[in-house]
Amino acid sequence: MTEEFSLVRTLDDISPDCWDALAHGHPLLRHAFLDALHRTGCASAETGWDPHYLVLRRNQALCGAMPMYVKYHSRGEYVFDHAWARAFTQHGLAYYPKLLSAVPFTPVPGPRLLAHTHEDRVRLARAAIALAARNTLSSLHILFPEEADQAALREAGFMFRETVQFHWHNKNYRDLDDFLTSLNQEKRKKIRQDTKKVRAAGISYRWLHGNAIESGDLDFFYTCYVQTYLEHGNPPYLTADFFRQLHAHMRDNLLLVMAVRGNKPVACALNIVGDERLYGRYWGSTEFIPGLHFETCYIQAIAWCIEHNIKVFEGGAQGEHKLSRGMLPVKTWSAHWVSDPRFAHAIADFVDNETRAVDDYAEALVNHSPFKKHLIIFLFPGRLYSDLEQTGMLKK
Repeated sequence: MTEEFSLVRTLDDISPDCWDALAHGHPLLRHAFLDALHRTGCASAETGWDPHYLVLRRNQALCGAMPMYVKYHSRGEYVFDHAWARAFTQHGLAYYPKLLSAVPFTPVPGPRLLAHTHEDRVRLARAAIALAARNTLSSLHILFPEEADQAALREAGFMFRETVQFHWHNKNYRDLDDFLTSLNQEKRKKIRQDTKKVRAAGISYRWLHGNAIESGDLDFFYTCYVQTYLEHGNPPYLTADFFRQLHAHMRDNLLLVMAVRGNKPVACALNIVGDERLYGRYWGSTEFIPGLHFETCYIQAIAWCIEHNIKVFEGGAQGEHKLSRGMLPVKTWSAHWVSDPRFAHAIADFVDNETRAVDDYAEALVNHSPFKKHLIIFLFPGRLYSDLEQTGMLKK
C-alpha cells in the first residue's frame, strides 16, 4: 500500500464526487463552492488567499484533504490575530506569510480535515504542521473546525481559541407564531413591532429557492451585497461572477429572501441551504426602512426553516442583537500552531486568559436568554441542553 501527501493549487484534477464525499455534504466545503472562489479570482494569490491544498492519497485514491491557503494578511477570516502579527513585527519577525485552513470569507463551522477516519484526520493535521515548518512559515491556523476535527487537532498538538456565534434551533415549532410564543413578552413584542413597521412600509416577502431564482434576482441581490460593503467603507470580497457560478452549479443550495414593495425589490438576503442547516450569509437594501434588516435576515430565515423542517439556522459571526431574535450563543473554535516556541508560549497564555473571558461572556449571554424562563436553553461545546430535556510557493 502506498500513501502520499501532495499539494495542489487547483481543484481541476480532483473529482468533485470524491471531494464532496470527504466533505460529508457540507455545502460550503463542496468542490463547486471552493472552485468558484478560485475560478473567479476571489480567493487567489492576488487577493492574498493563495491556494495550497494538502491532499492525501492511498494507492492513488483520494482519502484526505485540507483546504489551505498561504495568507499575506488576516482579512476575511473572522478570527482576529492582528495583535499577534503586531507582536511579531515589534520583535523584528515576520508573521506573514502564514498558513491557513478555512473557507475564505466564511465564518461557518464545518470539516477542515476532510477524511473518513480519525486516524487520517490526525495524519492531515501533522502533515500540515510539517509543511508549515518545512517552509519556515510563522504559524498554521485552522478556523472553525467541527467537533471531529477538534479531537484530531488536539492530538496533533494544536492550541485552541474560543469564540461565540449565535444560532437558532428548531424545537419542532409548528409555525412562526409558535416560535414567537416561546419567547418572553419583551422580545416577542419587539419582533412584532419590527414586522409591523416593515408591513406598514408596504413590504412583503418572496422566498426564492433553487430553480425559482432567475438571473435578474441574482443581479439585484449583488447590487444589495455591494451596497452593504460600500456603506461600511470597504470593497466587497466576492464578485458577481462568483455568485453566478454558485447559481450555475449549486442552485439547490441557494435561498434568496426578497423584500418587495409591489413588484419592485427593495432588499435581499442570500442564505446557503444544507441538509439540516440554513446558513445566513449576505444581505443588502436599496433604502432604509426600520426593522427591515432584522425581518429580512433573521425572522424570514427562521420562518423558512420552520416551514421546511430545517433544524438549525446559523446567523453568522458576531452580533449580540441576534440574541433578541431567538438565536442563542454557541461556542466555536479555531486551532493554532506557532513555530517560534517563545511566541507559542506567550500566545498559549493569551488564549487561556481569553478563554476564561469568553466563557464568562457566554454565561452572561445565557442569563439574558430571550426565551421564557421555563424554556431557557443554553448551548455548551456544540450540544443542546435545557431544563426540559437535559509547484507553488510551498515545497511538497
